[in-house]
Amino acid sequence: MRLTNVRLATMSGAGYGLIDDGAIAIENGLIVYAGRASAAPDAGESLDAGGALVTPGFVDPHTHLIYAGTRAAEWEARLNGATYEEIARGGGGIASTVRATRAAGNEHLHASALGRLRTLCANGVTTVEIKSGYGLDEPTERRMLRVARDLAAAAEVRVRTTFLGLHTVPPEFAGRADDYVELVCETMLPALAAEGLIDAVDAFCERTAFTPEQVERFFAAARALQLPVKLHADQLSAGGGAQVAALAHALSADHLEYTSAAGVAALARSGAVAVLLPGAFYFLRETQLPPVDALRAAGVPIALATDCNPGTSPIVSPLAIMNFACTLFGLTPLEALRGFTINAARALGLAGECGSLERGKRADLALWDVAHPAELAYSIGARPCIARYVHGQRVTASAD
Repeated sequence: MRLTNVRLATMSGAGYGLIDDGAIAIENGLIVYAGRASAAPDAGESLDAGGALVTPGFVDPHTHLIYAGTRAAEWEARLNGATYEEIARGGGGIASTVRATRAAGNEHLHASALGRLRTLCANGVTTVEIKSGYGLDEPTERRMLRVARDLAAAAEVRVRTTFLGLHTVPPEFAGRADDYVELVCETMLPALAAEGLIDAVDAFCERTAFTPEQVERFFAAARALQLPVKLHADQLSAGGGAQVAALAHALSADHLEYTSAAGVAALARSGAVAVLLPGAFYFLRETQLPPVDALRAAGVPIALATDCNPGTSPIVSPLAIMNFACTLFGLTPLEALRGFTINAARALGLAGECGSLERGKRADLALWDVAHPAELAYSIGARPCIARYVHGQRVTASAD
């Protein structure tokens, strides 16, 4: 199959990789050619794309899509002066979503998450990471991970699952965080991994969650099972999370608002991706900016993600996140697009498979009704995605 009459943003070099009179040839779900139409091989059926801009399908490398309940009341409390940490210590925050998620049935979890996922897909997403972490007991974590696996077929998208075993200390382990970590490492993680439910693991390294030492123990257990790791790092305080991620050779360190110069240097040495989450920064009305200039100077790849979750980033638009990243964090539109394509793929360990339009990669494509790639980060609320291809198959771009 061959797509013709397209403008390509291949994202395969330092810039957009723009090709105005372009074509893409696809065989067996893979790209066999992406370049000028005049040199395109004959690949069977030819489809005229009407001059659409084609980018790699978006990769959202950090979401918490599966949950029950709402935290609108907590948002209102923050607007009235309460802090995130005060709410968490009062039994709100993550703990409130844990209670609601444990009580919800599988059908509710699936249906509510599917609605959010379809909206992401309507905004060009073809690969999405979905975390557990709102169960914090083995049965609910298992249910969340199974729902995540099931969502892939329902939404026509590739799903990567992450076991967020250390999200917060569950109420039944109050004051016994080390005992909970032992349960996760010795029982929950091995059982869920043996069932093939886990693609990676994650933890929240923060004063209100888990210490570096507890996270390191969890990561050691994951490495013993040959599972890659990721980390929520330095979001609310300077806790050395970036160094913990680097030491563990994590795929990514996410948030990073309070990351120090030493943390940036550690990430650069390790090759980890910095996943910035401007939706949470915006929603929490934070003022501490992540060290974008230092990350750039050190050559740390910068990815973006929606961080879709009920408490700090109830956002299902990668395009809005791109705009926030440019407006709030000072990224360029090119950096923002790289953040949801090639660098996001790298944050999931998938850069060899997707994230750019190159021969041999999956034919995961997003088609857009825009004149230039910068427009994707320009408008808030626009819905310019007109089609998606996942592994070479055209799928709907609608949230309906």
